[in-house]
Amino acid sequence: MHPAPPSGLFDGPLHLFAVRAYYEDTDLSGVVYHANYLKWFERARSDMLRLLGIDQRAAVEAGEGAYAVADLAIRYRAPARLDDAVTIASRATELGAASVRLIQRALRRAEGPDELLAEATIRVGFVAPDGRPRRQPAAWRAAFQTLMNPEDPA
Repeated sequence: MHPAPPSGLFDGPLHLFAVRAYYEDTDLSGVVYHANYLKWFERARSDMLRLLGIDQRAAVEAGEGAYAVADLAIRYRAPARLDDAVTIASRATELGAASVRLIQRALRRAEGPDELLAEATIRVGFVAPDGRPRRQPAAWRAAFQTLMNPEDPA
């Protein structure tokens, strides 16, 4: 018997993905190294797509294309530390013909309100194998459309 890898879950339009800060994620002082937040965000986005039914691997293998990060801005608010339980909350905020903009937050689980550790705004674009922008597959846009709420821009 083998355990399934974590995939997170949807809470309405919000995708929640749990990670733990392991020793390998930290620097000498036990603080999570800044680049590891990007890894956590990437894992959360990949699993969010999987739960939406978006098969990135099949699209690449069929020669259709893949998502690539086009823009990224991140703000670090507080350090995650060794053994912290962290939730990555991801939310699609804008859907274009060839791209999706998301806000991703790393939150430390706490007794009271969760503590915001880092927040990123990311735009991923669908690109053809030659690297040029291409319209996202219609089914992928439809999947993202289910997460969009016109009354709540972010």
